[in-house]
Amino acid sequence: MDMNSLFYFAELAKDLHITRTAERLFISQQTLSNHIQRLEEYYGTPLLNRKPGLSLTPAGEEVLKFAKTVNQESINLNDILGDIKQQERGMIRFGGSNIRLNSCLPHVLPAFSARYPNVDIRITDAISSNLEPLVLSGELDYALVLEHQRNAKIIVHRLMDDQTCICVSDKLLKKYYGDDVEKLKKRAMYGAEVQDFERLPFCMLNNRMGRQIQECFDKAGITPRAYMTSSYIQLGILTCFQGLAAGFAPQMRLANEIDNIPPDINIFPLVMRGVPVKQQLCLIHHKDRYLPRYARYFTELLLKYFTELEMIRVQRMA
Repeated sequence: MDMNSLFYFAELAKDLHITRTAERLFISQQTLSNHIQRLEEYYGTPLLNRKPGLSLTPAGEEVLKFAKTVNQESINLNDILGDIKQQERGMIRFGGSNIRLNSCLPHVLPAFSARYPNVDIRITDAISSNLEPLVLSGELDYALVLEHQRNAKIIVHRLMDDQTCICVSDKLLKKYYGDDVEKLKKRAMYGAEVQDFERLPFCMLNNRMGRQIQECFDKAGITPRAYMTSSYIQLGILTCFQGLAAGFAPQMRLANEIDNIPPDINIFPLVMRGVPVKQQLCLIHHKDRYLPRYARYFTELLLKYFTELEMIRVQRMA
């Protein structure tokens, strides 16, 4: 049995398409077919149904499970031996959403690369619901996710409770609330309910955070005045900064930009019936994935960054 053949079989099982898999792996279709044929001859049974399209046979399903285990253990063994030999090279496959990667990596990578300049970091930009399956399948070593699903195969490091904030310019508040502005701002400073700002136009979000915000409006019995609806938090923030509408943003995003936020922008922590509206941010990895020395250092840097970030006070009155 050839371990390379097991690797190619596991890769083909992802696409179930000879041409696409061969192109993705930069090998010829014939080479890929030869590896599959070699496995079928070794096990003495077909692993794939060829018609009407490629699909795994029952034997193929079992060989795939074995192939995934072998491929993962091969990676683990290489990393273990690398630690024994004190090698300082390797690869980290790291995933997260664009906004979170842009927030944390500029703060983590300088120190990491100074110690481990020969470690290759490969980034996957995806939403939380798409990242956990990639960690489970072994395609990612780490992922930044929100409120993960409980799974016995996943190790979870809590990073921070990311507070959702309402951002609104003084100009907009004065336009809609006139002489009541200062009283409203003082009341909202330590917890803003959406009903306190129901007169305002809002940049609404159609993502996970947006669903939490919509729940706040629903429970308050209010239909928000939507100036704009988008999945892009940054677009809403920029619209807010221009004084066109109120916006919503996570603490993580605001803390990294606190010195660049226009001086006339108010930031209030969003609450729902007095309870802070937050999203728990976690770092996850597979329990069977051996983490070499450089990966453990990467984890330490991330935990330190998020611990410090959570302590930054972002709410303010203009």
